[in-house]
Amino acid sequence: MRTDGQRRSNNVEDRGTGRRGGGGGGGVPVQALLGLVRILGWKGTLVVGVIAGIGYFLLPDSVRSGLVGGSPQAASGGGGGSACGLSPANTAACDFSSVVLASTEDVWAVELPAGRVPGGRPMAYANPTLVIFSGAVSTGGCGNANSDVGPFYCPADQRLYIDPGFYQVMETQLRAPGDFAQAYVIAHEIGHHLQRLIAIPRSMPGETDNQVSVRVELQADCLAGVWGNKAQSQLQINQEDLAEALGAAHAIGDDTLGHDDVRAFTHGSSEQRMRWFRRGFDSGDGRQCDTFAVAQSAL
Repeated sequence: MRTDGQRRSNNVEDRGTGRRGGGGGGGVPVQALLGLVRILGWKGTLVVGVIAGIGYFLLPDSVRSGLVGGSPQAASGGGGGSACGLSPANTAACDFSSVVLASTEDVWAVELPAGRVPGGRPMAYANPTLVIFSGAVSTGGCGNANSDVGPFYCPADQRLYIDPGFYQVMETQLRAPGDFAQAYVIAHEIGHHLQRLIAIPRSMPGETDNQVSVRVELQADCLAGVWGNKAQSQLQINQEDLAEALGAAHAIGDDTLGHDDVRAFTHGSSEQRMRWFRRGFDSGDGRQCDTFAVAQSAL
């Protein structure tokens, strides 16, 4: 994947560092989560923290409560310094993120007005802002969160939030390395932004909140794949890059994370996540991402 010589987005905000707090909800700290995994195994651990953060704020309220025990208010949003300047790794991660964000802007500024999205309704694309933070952050309508929640999109302020340290978590703890795996995470959150713009359903007759949540997440995966298709020439995305993204999608499937009961799934199985990402990537058409138009058994 090529990033040199590419446009950087201006819609990036460095919030600096924030203080983690205790109490309230919030994600389980990564260290504590991994400690539980070592003791109980994935199947004995309620998987929250960094994984719950992917699409967290678009989940139905009851699902969010079940994952983390309430809204993520376990952090102080006061920032200081520069999150991107904390280390060379953070600086590189911020620059990379701004390249990916710019690419998503370019793609969806064409695809959305053309109606090549679920539902097929043409509209102008409104660029979201990517907020870079370290430790903790205060959002404009979704409360406070710390880094353990992972990357997330807040529909209330149309901002994506990421601690650049999450890329290291992906590589070392989730075993999902590679720059296109990282790009997939941003593109997935952009998928949630698109869902806000096109006003996807928040419920389905006869389905549980968890089942609706799976539809939401698989659709965001598919839309991320569409972006990858449209950006592959400019960013020189190759088969090795595609394998990285599919590896990331597999790593964060509910079954890979240890859920045995499909009724507890909130993001979809590894097979589903890879398949819907691949559906978007292979078709390059967001209209193929209408997960709300297929039967539950066909997801």
